[in-house]
Amino acid sequence: MKNKIYNYLNKPYAVVFIMLIAPLFGFIDRNVTFFFGLGVAFLILRGSDFDWGRFGIGRKITGKTVLKSLIITLVLFIVFHVFVDTLLQNWLGEYNLSSVEDVEGNLVGYVVLMVIIWIFAAFGEEFLFRGYYMKALAELLGNNNKDWILSAIITSLYFGISHIYQGLSGAVAVFLWSLTISLIFNRNRNNLVLLILIHGFYDSIGITMIFLNSDFGISEWAFDLLAK
Repeated sequence: MKNKIYNYLNKPYAVVFIMLIAPLFGFIDRNVTFFFGLGVAFLILRGSDFDWGRFGIGRKITGKTVLKSLIITLVLFIVFHVFVDTLLQNWLGEYNLSSVEDVEGNLVGYVVLMVIIWIFAAFGEEFLFRGYYMKALAELLGNNNKDWILSAIITSLYFGISHIYQGLSGAVAVFLWSLTISLIFNRNRNNLVLLILIHGFYDSIGITMIFLNSDFGISEWAFDLLAK
């Protein structure tokens, strides 16, 4: 039975079926959609005798990778938080951050959420959306550079729509952010660890700002700059 399930999930077209089926679980809860896909990815991992390289995890964490991820995170934070987020919220309305806003001033909630972010958002989402969905879809399409870029666009749209609970502006921002790191993955196909670190550091900054109830005056500065 185990081999039959693995053999089916191992077929090239299976990723399309999984991506179509997973959103249906959203009628139960949006988190079920994520855990269904993640569960499938882990079944494939287990069936491959834990071949992590199949999901783009072909390199160990090194000081160089950590430093590179920090630099990229800083650049992404400046570009998105200062410019993209400001423009999107002016055009499409504010983000709906009700799912995380209760950590404001709540140290215990903040610590718990940070653990959840690193396990399920940083590792879990990158393992699923880039390591499985994007990589498998690119290989299905033909596995050349154009196919990887098309896969990046498709999976980023998919990822953005899965965050529609953050409002239209939030979903668009997530799509743009996801597309950016998907293109980074395209250039580092055997280094998913790099994306996991970028995702974790980026979300950690955002949650810390909510916890402190401060954006350090960046939003006001950006708004004044863009208004000129």
